[in-house]
Amino acid sequence: MGADHVIWGTDAVWTGAPQWQIEGLRRLEIPEDMQRTHGFAPLGAADGPVKNAMFGENVARLYRYNRHAELAGPSRLAEIRTEYERRGIGRSNRRYGYIVAG
Repeated sequence: MGADHVIWGTDAVWTGAPQWQIEGLRRLEIPEDMQRTHGFAPLGAADGPVKNAMFGENVARLYRYNRHAELAGPSRLAEIRTEYERRGIGRSNRRYGYIVAG
């Protein structure tokens, strides 16, 4: 079927962080005797085109996700940061909430 039909996924919510699985698959190579016997192509380098396709490029293609698209404008977080920097370093001791007269 080819490497362009493989999508990486994990149920990491139940098993914890999948980093060990990702590292294992990045290091995985089909043994040479299996390549000769069954005609398998090598998987290649850890950051090569085959493994990059499995770890994200295939799913990006399926969802028509443009990884290089420009953002429409400054994000809300960027606006908040700009305002924070404009006010200068320091903190406010202002408290928010209700005051109940007693």
